[in-house]
Amino acid sequence: MIAVFASGSGTNAEQLILHFRESDTPVSLVVCNKPGAGVLARAERLGVPAVLVERTVFSPSSQGDESREFLELLESAGIRWIALAGFLQLIPAWLIAAYRHRIINIHPALLPAFGGKGMYGMRVHRAVKESGARETGISIHYVNEHYDEGEIICKAVCPVFSTDTPESIAKRVHELEYKHYPRVLERLIYASTK
Repeated sequence: MIAVFASGSGTNAEQLILHFRESDTPVSLVVCNKPGAGVLARAERLGVPAVLVERTVFSPSSQGDESREFLELLESAGIRWIALAGFLQLIPAWLIAAYRHRIINIHPALLPAFGGKGMYGMRVHRAVKESGARETGISIHYVNEHYDEGEIICKAVCPVFSTDTPESIAKRVHELEYKHYPRVLERLIYASTK
């Protein structure tokens, strides 16, 4: 079973849910840390249970009851993999240790460029445009204790044209996300069962 962690509108979460719907490893839980986030309504519409967690659960100092209860929640839901899809909080060491090499993230740029704390969504696409870069894309990577620094699993590239706006760059990058993220996760899950 897969848990998708998201803080925003949930378009990548929806792609993952739909891709794995008929598989042996469906998305069976959405975890969100932002009240009112669009991903919560998407999960409900798609029939996937969602939980809203306090940000304190993921704080670096959270080693006590909150972290233990959260791990128990994941375990009781049969979660084997975690996919971050626009989740805007650093994953703490205790969760990484429990899911070593089973937490992956997608970043809307070619890491290590345009990564790190505060680099997400349109902030990334504006930075790409302002830099004059001729290409951008996505990076799918394992999650470690630092923002966007985990081992890269896959990158996909698209051009940046002089006429592009941050919005047109975002559209092109979203297409790469929707195409590659579910397939890469599926490949990882399949490889882990061999």
